[in-house]
Amino acid sequence: MEIRRSGTYPSERGAAEHFTGTVRLDPLFAAPEPARVVGASVTFEPGARTAWHTHPLGQTLIVLSGRGLAQSEGGPVRDLWPGDVVWFAPGEKHWHGATPETALTHLALQERQGGQTVEWLEPVTDEQYAARPGPQL
Repeated sequence: MEIRRSGTYPSERGAAEHFTGTVRLDPLFAAPEPARVVGASVTFEPGARTAWHTHPLGQTLIVLSGRGLAQSEGGPVRDLWPGDVVWFAPGEKHWHGATPETALTHLALQERQGGQTVEWLEPVTDEQYAARPGPQL
């Protein structure tokens, strides 16, 4: 058994080429090989979001607090609420982030394949981000 205390890994600011707005990444763990899973807590300030991206083995998000948005290519922008669990399939092009009014914190879990967990693509445009639905209850 191994226990890692909170703060074992320092917080990082989301890189401008991968995120729009202010994003804080708090790495939680990277399981040693042969395991492949990697986890982080990600906090988006209001209006912040990822660029479009894919994951070679998929990604699970667990929404912890705030309100968020997510979209897969070709689909509608969807609301995210605390307690929601989101699965993006391997290779599924998507983005996620906070609403314009509310911050969002989620856990992000994905697996490494060939040392990679993500392929970053183009930024989400303001027009794509603004195409959000009304509240979904």
